[in-house]
Amino acid sequence: MAPPVPGFKLNENGVPDFDELPLRKTDPQYSAWGLYGEKDELGTLNRLTDERVAAAAKSEIKTGHRISLNWPLDAQPESAFFQRQVFHQELIRKAPRIVNDDVWTFNSQVSSQWDGLRHFAYQREERFYNGVTMDDIHAVGADGKKSTVNGIHAWAEQGIVGRGILIDYHSWRLSQPPSSSSSTATTATTPYDSFSTLSIPLSDLESCLASQGTQVRFGDILFLRTGFTAALAAKTPAALAAHRAVLPHRFGGVERSEPLLRWLWDRFAAVAGDQPSFESWPAPAGAPYALHEVLLAGWGCPIGELFDLERLAAHCRAQNRWSFFVSSEPCNVPGGVASPPNVLAIF
Repeated sequence: MAPPVPGFKLNENGVPDFDELPLRKTDPQYSAWGLYGEKDELGTLNRLTDERVAAAAKSEIKTGHRISLNWPLDAQPESAFFQRQVFHQELIRKAPRIVNDDVWTFNSQVSSQWDGLRHFAYQREERFYNGVTMDDIHAVGADGKKSTVNGIHAWAEQGIVGRGILIDYHSWRLSQPPSSSSSTATTATTPYDSFSTLSIPLSDLESCLASQGTQVRFGDILFLRTGFTAALAAKTPAALAAHRAVLPHRFGGVERSEPLLRWLWDRFAAVAGDQPSFESWPAPAGAPYALHEVLLAGWGCPIGELFDLERLAAHCRAQNRWSFFVSSEPCNVPGGVASPPNVLAIF
Protein backbone atom coordinates (compact mmCIF):
# COMPACT_ATOMS: atom_id res chain seq x y z
CA MET A 1 0.00 0.00 0.00
CA ALA A 2 1.23 3.48 -0.88
CA PRO A 3 0.63 6.84 0.78
CA PRO A 4 -0.72 9.74 -1.28
CA VAL A 5 1.93 11.59 -3.25
CA PRO A 6 2.89 15.05 -2.00
CA GLY A 7 0.98 18.06 -3.20
CA PHE A 8 -2.60 17.13 -2.36
CA LYS A 9 -4.53 18.65 0.51
CA LEU A 10 -5.52 15.75 2.77
CA ASN A 11 -8.13 15.48 5.50
CA GLU A 12 -7.94 13.65 8.84
CA ASN A 13 -8.34 10.30 7.04
CA GLY A 14 -5.38 10.96 4.78
CA VAL A 15 -7.36 11.52 1.58
CA PRO A 16 -8.62 14.65 -0.18
CA ASP A 17 -12.11 15.85 0.61
CA PHE A 18 -14.77 14.72 -1.82
CA ASP A 19 -15.28 18.32 -2.94
CA GLU A 20 -11.70 18.32 -4.28
CA LEU A 21 -12.59 15.72 -6.94
CA PRO A 22 -11.53 15.52 -9.67
CA LEU A 23 -8.05 16.12 -8.34
CA ARG A 24 -6.95 17.46 -11.73
CA LYS A 25 -9.62 19.57 -13.32
CA THR A 26 -8.98 18.20 -16.81
CA ASP A 27 -9.66 14.61 -15.64
CA PRO A 28 -13.09 12.94 -15.69
CA GLN A 29 -15.69 13.88 -13.09
CA TYR A 30 -15.08 12.74 -9.51
CA SER A 31 -11.80 11.01 -10.45
CA ALA A 32 -8.84 10.71 -8.07
CA TRP A 33 -6.17 9.99 -10.67
CA GLY A 34 -2.63 10.51 -9.50
CA LEU A 35 -3.43 10.43 -5.78
CA TYR A 36 -1.13 7.45 -5.23
CA GLY A 37 1.08 8.04 -8.25
CA GLU A 38 0.67 7.72 -12.00
CA LYS A 39 1.40 3.97 -11.99
CA ASP A 40 -0.81 3.04 -9.05
CA GLU A 41 -3.02 -0.02 -9.56
CA LEU A 42 -4.53 -0.33 -6.05
CA GLY A 43 -6.76 2.73 -5.84
CA THR A 44 -8.84 2.79 -2.66
CA LEU A 45 -7.17 -0.44 -1.49
CA ASN A 46 -4.30 1.84 -0.46
CA ARG A 47 -6.56 2.67 2.48
CA LEU A 48 -5.98 -0.85 3.83
CA THR A 49 -2.72 -0.03 5.56
CA ASP A 50 -0.91 -2.56 7.75
CA GLU A 51 -1.97 -0.57 10.81
CA ARG A 52 -5.63 -0.53 9.76
CA VAL A 53 -5.65 -4.26 9.00
CA ALA A 54 -3.96 -5.10 12.31
CA ALA A 55 -6.48 -2.97 14.20
CA ALA A 56 -9.34 -4.71 12.38
CA ALA A 57 -8.01 -8.15 13.26
CA LYS A 58 -7.70 -7.14 16.91
CA SER A 59 -11.18 -5.66 17.16
CA GLU A 60 -13.14 -8.11 15.00
CA ILE A 61 -11.71 -11.62 15.45
CA LYS A 62 -13.22 -12.86 18.71
CA THR A 63 -14.54 -16.41 18.22
CA GLY A 64 -12.73 -17.60 15.11
CA HIS A 65 -16.04 -18.49 13.42
CA ARG A 66 -15.62 -18.34 9.63
CA ILE A 67 -18.22 -17.91 6.88
CA SER A 68 -17.62 -18.19 3.14
CA LEU A 69 -19.16 -15.44 1.02
CA ASN A 70 -18.49 -17.25 -2.26
CA TRP A 71 -21.38 -18.31 -4.48
CA PRO A 72 -20.62 -21.65 -6.19
CA LEU A 73 -18.79 -21.21 -9.46
CA ASP A 74 -21.53 -23.24 -11.15
CA ALA A 75 -24.41 -21.32 -9.55
CA GLN A 76 -25.55 -20.30 -13.05
CA PRO A 77 -25.30 -23.74 -14.69
CA GLU A 78 -27.13 -23.28 -18.00
CA SER A 79 -26.81 -19.61 -18.93
CA ALA A 80 -25.61 -16.52 -17.14
CA PHE A 81 -26.53 -12.88 -16.76
CA PHE A 82 -24.80 -10.49 -19.17
CA GLN A 83 -24.30 -13.39 -21.61
CA ARG A 84 -21.22 -14.66 -19.81
CA GLN A 85 -19.70 -18.10 -20.28
CA VAL A 86 -20.83 -20.48 -17.56
CA PHE A 87 -18.55 -22.68 -15.49
CA HIS A 88 -17.49 -26.01 -16.98
CA GLN A 89 -15.42 -28.69 -15.30
CA GLU A 90 -13.65 -31.39 -17.26
CA LEU A 91 -12.78 -34.28 -14.94
CA ILE A 92 -9.80 -36.30 -16.18
CA ARG A 93 -8.91 -39.88 -15.18
CA LYS A 94 -5.14 -40.32 -14.98
CA ALA A 95 -5.16 -44.05 -15.65
CA PRO A 96 -3.52 -46.41 -15.00
CA ARG A 97 -2.88 -44.61 -11.71
CA ILE A 98 -5.76 -44.01 -9.31
CA VAL A 99 -5.47 -40.24 -9.81
CA ASN A 100 -7.69 -37.45 -11.13
CA ASP A 101 -7.08 -33.98 -12.56
CA ASP A 102 -9.61 -31.42 -13.67
CA VAL A 103 -9.76 -28.40 -15.95
CA TRP A 104 -12.03 -25.44 -15.24
CA THR A 105 -13.22 -22.93 -17.83
CA PHE A 106 -15.47 -19.99 -16.95
CA ASN A 107 -15.95 -16.26 -17.23
CA SER A 108 -14.36 -14.59 -14.21
CA GLN A 109 -17.63 -12.70 -13.57
CA VAL A 110 -20.08 -15.59 -13.84
CA SER A 111 -20.28 -16.05 -10.06
CA SER A 112 -19.03 -14.11 -7.02
CA GLN A 113 -16.48 -11.65 -8.34
CA TRP A 114 -14.39 -8.58 -7.77
CA ASP A 115 -14.58 -6.27 -10.77
CA GLY A 116 -11.02 -5.16 -11.47
CA LEU A 117 -9.64 -1.98 -12.99
CA ARG A 118 -9.64 -3.34 -16.54
CA HIS A 119 -13.39 -3.96 -16.49
CA PHE A 120 -15.17 -0.63 -16.87
CA ALA A 121 -13.89 2.71 -18.18
CA TYR A 122 -15.28 6.20 -18.24
CA GLN A 123 -17.38 5.64 -21.33
CA ARG A 124 -17.32 9.12 -22.82
CA GLU A 125 -13.60 9.69 -22.16
CA GLU A 126 -12.66 6.06 -22.94
CA ARG A 127 -10.23 5.95 -20.03
CA PHE A 128 -9.74 3.38 -17.29
CA TYR A 129 -8.21 4.07 -13.86
CA ASN A 130 -5.33 6.57 -13.95
CA GLY A 131 -6.01 7.35 -17.61
CA VAL A 132 -5.24 3.89 -19.03
CA THR A 133 -6.67 3.34 -22.53
CA MET A 134 -8.12 0.27 -24.21
CA ASP A 135 -5.03 0.18 -26.45
CA ASP A 136 -2.82 0.18 -23.33
CA ILE A 137 -4.69 -2.86 -22.00
CA HIS A 138 -4.53 -4.80 -25.26
CA ALA A 139 -0.95 -3.83 -26.10
CA VAL A 140 1.70 -6.42 -26.89
CA GLY A 141 5.35 -5.49 -26.43
CA ALA A 142 8.17 -6.03 -28.89
CA ASP A 143 9.11 -9.09 -26.85
CA GLY A 144 5.65 -10.58 -27.41
CA LYS A 145 4.53 -10.07 -23.83
CA LYS A 146 1.00 -8.84 -23.28
CA SER A 147 0.38 -5.72 -21.22
CA THR A 148 -0.71 -6.34 -17.63
CA VAL A 149 -1.48 -2.71 -16.73
CA ASN A 150 -4.35 -2.39 -14.22
CA GLY A 151 -4.54 -6.18 -13.96
CA ILE A 152 -6.20 -8.02 -11.08
CA HIS A 153 -2.83 -9.51 -10.10
CA ALA A 154 -1.96 -6.21 -8.40
CA TRP A 155 -4.68 -6.91 -5.83
CA ALA A 156 -3.50 -10.47 -5.23
CA GLU A 157 -0.19 -9.44 -3.68
CA GLN A 158 -1.73 -8.29 -0.39
CA GLY A 159 -5.37 -9.22 -0.90
CA ILE A 160 -8.50 -7.32 0.10
CA VAL A 161 -8.26 -7.63 3.85
CA GLY A 162 -9.67 -5.57 6.70
CA ARG A 163 -12.81 -4.76 8.65
CA GLY A 164 -16.06 -5.60 6.90
CA ILE A 165 -19.56 -4.43 7.66
CA LEU A 166 -22.85 -5.86 6.43
CA ILE A 167 -25.83 -3.67 5.63
CA ASP A 168 -28.67 -6.20 5.76
CA TYR A 169 -31.03 -4.04 3.74
CA HIS A 170 -33.27 -6.98 2.81
CA SER A 171 -34.08 -7.87 6.43
CA TRP A 172 -34.45 -4.21 7.40
CA ARG A 173 -36.81 -3.46 4.50
CA LEU A 174 -39.06 -6.40 5.29
CA SER A 175 -39.28 -5.29 8.93
CA GLN A 176 -40.50 -1.78 8.10
CA PRO A 177 -44.16 -0.83 8.56
CA PRO A 178 -45.63 0.21 5.20
CA SER A 179 -46.09 3.82 6.30
CA SER A 180 -42.51 4.29 7.52
CA SER A 181 -40.58 3.53 4.35
CA SER A 182 -38.22 6.36 3.49
CA SER A 183 -38.42 5.95 -0.27
CA THR A 184 -41.04 5.42 -2.95
CA ALA A 185 -38.77 2.62 -4.17
CA THR A 186 -39.55 0.63 -1.01
CA THR A 187 -43.16 1.43 -0.19
CA ALA A 188 -45.78 -1.26 0.25
CA THR A 189 -47.32 -0.30 -3.12
CA THR A 190 -43.99 -0.29 -4.98
CA PRO A 191 -41.76 -2.85 -3.25
CA TYR A 192 -38.09 -3.15 -4.05
CA ASP A 193 -37.57 -5.68 -6.83
CA SER A 194 -34.17 -7.22 -7.50
CA PHE A 195 -35.17 -7.79 -11.12
CA SER A 196 -36.31 -4.25 -11.90
CA THR A 197 -34.37 -1.02 -12.29
CA LEU A 198 -35.17 0.28 -8.82
CA SER A 199 -32.69 2.18 -6.69
CA ILE A 200 -31.93 1.81 -3.00
CA PRO A 201 -31.58 5.35 -1.63
CA LEU A 202 -28.73 6.40 0.62
CA SER A 203 -31.24 7.36 3.30
CA ASP A 204 -32.37 3.73 3.54
CA LEU A 205 -28.78 2.50 3.82
CA GLU A 206 -28.16 4.94 6.66
CA SER A 207 -31.43 3.98 8.39
CA CYS A 208 -30.52 0.31 8.15
CA LEU A 209 -27.09 0.96 9.66
CA ALA A 210 -28.69 2.92 12.50
CA SER A 211 -31.17 0.14 13.22
CA GLN A 212 -28.31 -2.38 13.36
CA GLY A 213 -26.25 -0.09 15.58
CA THR A 214 -23.33 -0.50 13.17
CA GLN A 215 -20.58 2.11 13.26
CA VAL A 216 -18.66 2.67 10.04
CA ARG A 217 -14.91 3.25 10.21
CA PHE A 218 -12.75 4.75 7.50
CA GLY A 219 -11.27 1.98 5.34
CA ASP A 220 -14.09 -0.49 5.94
CA ILE A 221 -15.16 -2.99 3.28
CA LEU A 222 -18.89 -2.68 2.60
CA PHE A 223 -21.20 -5.64 1.97
CA LEU A 224 -24.82 -4.97 0.99
CA ARG A 225 -27.50 -7.66 1.17
CA THR A 226 -30.33 -6.57 -1.10
CA GLY A 227 -32.27 -9.85 -1.20
CA PHE A 228 -31.20 -10.81 -4.72
CA THR A 229 -30.40 -14.40 -3.72
CA ALA A 230 -33.87 -14.92 -2.25
CA ALA A 231 -35.50 -13.32 -5.30
CA LEU A 232 -33.46 -15.50 -7.64
CA ALA A 233 -34.48 -18.67 -5.81
CA ALA A 234 -38.15 -17.74 -6.24
CA LYS A 235 -37.86 -17.42 -10.04
CA THR A 236 -38.90 -20.30 -12.28
CA PRO A 237 -36.50 -21.37 -15.02
CA ALA A 238 -38.89 -19.90 -17.57
CA ALA A 239 -38.99 -16.55 -15.76
CA LEU A 240 -35.20 -16.43 -15.55
CA ALA A 241 -34.84 -17.27 -19.22
CA ALA A 242 -37.27 -14.49 -20.10
CA HIS A 243 -35.34 -12.02 -17.96
CA ARG A 244 -32.01 -12.97 -19.54
CA ALA A 245 -33.52 -12.57 -23.00
CA VAL A 246 -34.19 -8.86 -22.49
CA LEU A 247 -31.15 -6.65 -23.09
CA PRO A 248 -29.98 -4.71 -21.29
CA HIS A 249 -30.77 -6.75 -18.20
CA ARG A 250 -32.56 -4.93 -15.42
CA PHE A 251 -31.48 -5.22 -11.81
CA GLY A 252 -32.05 -3.31 -8.61
CA GLY A 253 -29.17 -1.78 -6.69
CA VAL A 254 -27.92 1.35 -4.98
CA GLU A 255 -28.81 4.76 -6.34
CA ARG A 256 -26.62 6.94 -8.52
CA SER A 257 -26.27 10.28 -6.76
CA GLU A 258 -23.60 12.68 -5.61
CA PRO A 259 -24.56 12.17 -1.93
CA LEU A 260 -24.10 8.41 -2.39
CA LEU A 261 -20.70 8.94 -4.02
CA ARG A 262 -19.65 11.29 -1.23
CA TRP A 263 -20.74 8.73 1.38
CA LEU A 264 -18.71 5.97 -0.28
CA TRP A 265 -15.60 8.12 -0.82
CA ASP A 266 -15.57 9.28 2.80
CA ARG A 267 -15.71 5.73 4.20
CA PHE A 268 -14.87 2.63 2.22
CA ALA A 269 -11.92 0.77 0.69
CA ALA A 270 -14.11 -1.60 -1.36
CA VAL A 271 -17.81 -2.30 -1.87
CA ALA A 272 -19.73 -5.49 -2.63
CA GLY A 273 -23.27 -6.81 -2.81
CA ASP A 274 -25.31 -9.89 -3.58
CA GLN A 275 -26.76 -8.45 -6.78
CA PRO A 276 -25.33 -8.70 -10.32
CA SER A 277 -24.48 -5.01 -10.76
CA PHE A 278 -24.22 -3.38 -7.27
CA GLU A 279 -25.88 -0.24 -8.66
CA SER A 280 -29.36 -0.26 -10.21
CA TRP A 281 -29.00 -1.27 -13.83
CA PRO A 282 -29.04 0.01 -16.47
CA ALA A 283 -28.37 3.67 -15.89
CA PRO A 284 -31.22 5.68 -17.42
CA ALA A 285 -30.67 7.44 -20.71
CA GLY A 286 -29.00 10.76 -20.08
CA ALA A 287 -27.54 9.78 -16.71
CA PRO A 288 -24.31 11.77 -16.23
CA TYR A 289 -22.39 8.73 -15.00
CA ALA A 290 -22.61 5.13 -13.83
CA LEU A 291 -21.21 4.17 -10.44
CA HIS A 292 -19.01 1.66 -12.23
CA GLU A 293 -17.32 4.54 -14.02
CA VAL A 294 -16.57 6.55 -10.91
CA LEU A 295 -15.71 3.70 -8.55
CA LEU A 296 -13.60 1.56 -10.88
CA ALA A 297 -12.21 4.06 -13.39
CA GLY A 298 -12.23 7.12 -11.14
CA TRP A 299 -11.12 5.83 -7.75
CA GLY A 300 -9.79 2.33 -8.39
CA CYS A 301 -12.37 1.01 -5.93
CA PRO A 302 -13.16 -2.73 -6.19
CA ILE A 303 -16.81 -3.59 -6.82
CA GLY A 304 -17.93 -7.02 -5.64
CA GLU A 305 -21.01 -8.64 -7.13
CA LEU A 306 -23.00 -11.86 -6.65
CA PHE A 307 -21.54 -12.42 -3.18
CA ASP A 308 -23.40 -15.04 -1.14
CA LEU A 309 -24.45 -13.12 1.96
CA GLU A 310 -27.23 -15.37 3.28
CA ARG A 311 -25.32 -17.27 5.96
CA LEU A 312 -23.44 -14.11 6.88
CA ALA A 313 -26.72 -12.25 7.45
CA ALA A 314 -28.12 -15.08 9.57
CA HIS A 315 -25.01 -15.16 11.76
CA CYS A 316 -24.97 -11.38 12.13
CA ARG A 317 -28.59 -11.42 13.29
CA ALA A 318 -27.93 -14.24 15.73
CA GLN A 319 -24.90 -12.43 17.19
CA ASN A 320 -26.46 -8.95 16.96
CA ARG A 321 -23.22 -7.87 15.32
CA TRP A 322 -22.75 -6.72 11.74
CA SER A 323 -18.98 -6.15 11.64
CA PHE A 324 -16.30 -8.79 11.10
CA PHE A 325 -12.85 -9.39 9.66
CA VAL A 326 -12.59 -9.98 5.91
CA SER A 327 -9.93 -11.95 4.08
CA SER A 328 -10.17 -12.05 0.30
CA GLU A 329 -7.48 -13.24 -2.08
CA PRO A 330 -8.18 -12.49 -5.75
CA CYS A 331 -6.61 -14.90 -8.20
CA ASN A 332 -3.07 -14.02 -9.23
CA VAL A 333 -3.79 -13.70 -12.96
CA PRO A 334 -1.44 -11.17 -14.60
CA GLY A 335 -3.60 -8.78 -16.58
CA GLY A 336 -6.85 -10.27 -15.29
CA VAL A 337 -10.06 -8.27 -15.64
CA ALA A 338 -11.91 -9.74 -12.65
CA SER A 339 -11.60 -12.59 -10.17
CA PRO A 340 -13.52 -14.88 -7.87
CA PRO A 341 -13.05 -13.30 -4.43
CA ASN A 342 -12.02 -16.39 -2.42
CA VAL A 343 -13.42 -14.54 0.59
CA LEU A 344 -14.09 -15.38 4.23
CA ALA A 345 -15.77 -13.36 6.96
CA ILE A 346 -14.15 -14.12 10.32
CA PHE A 347 -15.80 -13.36 13.66
